[in-house]
Amino acid sequence: MSKRILLVEDNANDEKLTILAFKKSGIANELVVCRDGVDALEHLFGTEGAPEPQALPAIVLLDLKLPRLDGLEVLGRIRADPRTKHLPVVILTSSKEDEDLARSYALGANAYVRKPVDFIQFADAVKALGLFWLLWNEAPGAGRGDPRPT
Repeated sequence: MSKRILLVEDNANDEKLTILAFKKSGIANELVVCRDGVDALEHLFGTEGAPEPQALPAIVLLDLKLPRLDGLEVLGRIRADPRTKHLPVVILTSSKEDEDLARSYALGANAYVRKPVDFIQFADAVKALGLFWLLWNEAPGAGRGDPRPT
């Protein structure tokens, strides 16, 4: 599995803040951005015109409030596909709705992080996410002949 990060975020300011926070934290992994749920699924699974999906990222950072297809629907489709059912997905959202939190975990989110308003707190949260999911977490099959695409 690659150490690429898939950020699914429609807000240009939040996208810039996330990129800046990763740079500030010294996380140099490639960051791929999809700006809506349909683009994210096409990136992961391919499209009819291009049936080969991209190599799976190491982690998906998924906003909930997205155009065309919301984050909960994206999460449900990720978990329903055998190729991505174990792919780490962290909900990274400004939603304070308890229902969003509950539904995210019910659909198989690995973590739910509310975006802090303060940049320093946000950078600290991004650094912690990067360290845990990219360095410390061991994904199923990682380094053990995992049959998933890389």
